[in-house]
Parts: sequence; structure tokens; C-alpha cells
Amino acid sequence: MKSGRGHAVPGSGQPVGGSVVAGPGLCRCSDRVLAGMRWGRLQEPLGFVKVLEWLFAIFAFGACGSFSGESGATVKCSGESKEMSAISVQFGYPFRLYQVPFEMPECDGESEPRTLHLVGDFSAPAEFFVTLGVFSFLYTMAALVLYLRFHSLYADIKKLPFTDFCVTVCFAFFWLVAAAAWGKGLSDVKAATRPSSLIAAMSVCQGQDVVCNAGATPAMGLANISVLFGFINFLLWAGNCWFVFKETTWHTQAEPHGDSAAEQGAIDKQ
Repeated sequence: MKSGRGHAVPGSGQPVGGSVVAGPGLCRCSDRVLAGMRWGRLQEPLGFVKVLEWLFAIFAFGACGSFSGESGATVKCSGESKEMSAISVQFGYPFRLYQVPFEMPECDGESEPRTLHLVGDFSAPAEFFVTLGVFSFLYTMAALVLYLRFHSLYADIKKLPFTDFCVTVCFAFFWLVAAAAWGKGLSDVKAATRPSSLIAAMSVCQGQDVVCNAGATPAMGLANISVLFGFINFLLWAGNCWFVFKETTWHTQAEPHGDSAAEQGAIDKQ
């Protein structure tokens, strides 16, 4: 009797024994794609700066989007029988602090702890910063593919360098705005989450014989680094404007005039 199992044709990638075997055709196709990449262009300013933009975009939105902090305070009511109550508040991206609750103890011994919330909503600058970082990451990745694999199209189609220049200028401006706005928003987050702000927000700390002390202080190092990455991204995109401008027709049309002026000056000296 004949078996129902199929036999593969070499290079066809057809099922063999009920399983699919990838033929060498797929490998050859991927090899041709990789072989067409002009990796040497990464050594040129136009490609090298794009790689830096790609990396620092990841650093910027990763540092801001993954941030989380903790603040706290302690409340000690009057009387020897009263124990010290520790308050811990955790917060993070997107910094909608008004949605972050914490329990305020009552010192009368009869009431249940009250639920309070932090003050402030700083999600707008934080989300704008992260969104800009994600779009910068996507655009630079697409631009790198264009530079490395389809650079002939970039050189032949004059609208592509012009579009790249306009987008680069826009990203440079947006990074300046985003870094400055997030820097201001971060300073407000620090003010709203410090332990002294928690103590000031709790009415129980205003009573007599009630001792309130600062607890855990938020570690804002990662958030501070995200602001630094934002300004680095601005410098990268602003500096890259010149290298992209050199690829546009504006720069190429200006070069002959400069050469003719230099030649005319040399003739005048003779």
C-alpha cells in the first residue's frame, strides 16, 4: 500500500512527512535583502546620527514610562497605648496623582482611617514626552531602512530629502518643547509627592499631641535622567538638520553659485 505522506520537491518548501520544511529559496531571499544593505553608510554623519537618535529615543521614553516612586510619612497619636502608623504612597507614570490614594489614620480611636489622594495631574507633559519618543523611534527606524537599503531612491526622488528635512526640524522643535514641559512637570511632581506635602495634606497632623514625621523619600533619579535624555534628543535632531539639509536641492543649488564666486574672485586677483 502507498503511504499518504507527501514527498518534498527540493527547494519547494512542500510538506514532508506532515511537516513543513523551509526551502533554500527563503534563505536566499533573506540573504539578498541583507546583502543589499549598505552598512558603510552608518559611518557617514547622516546614518550615524540617525542611530544615535534611535537609541536615545528608546532611552527617553523608556526612562519616563517605566518610572515608579514611593513616598511616605509616619503618624504617632498621643497616649502610650497609641501605636505609630506608617503611610506609604506609590506613584508612577502617567503621574495622575489625584488618582493615587493613601490612608490617613484617625487618632480618636473610634473612626476608621480616611482615604485621601495626592494632588495634581501631570499626565499631559509625561504622555507627550513618551509619545514623542515612540514616534521618534519609529521614524528613525524607517529612515535607517531607507538610507541603508533604498538610498538610490533617496537620492533620485528629490522630495524625500526635503520631507526628511522638514520632519527633522519638526522633531527638533517638539523635543525642545517636550523636554522643557516634562522638566517643569517633574519639578511639580517632586513638590506634590515629598513627605512634607503628605503631612500638610493630613488634617490629623494639625491636632495637638500628634507627631507626624517624614517617611520614605521618593528616588527621582530615573525621572531626572529622562529629562536629560529629552534635551540630548533635541541636540541630536537639531544638529542633524544640517546633515539632512545638505541632501536637499536647496544646498545643491547653492553650491555652484559659491564655486563661480570663488572662481571670479581668483580671476580678479590675477
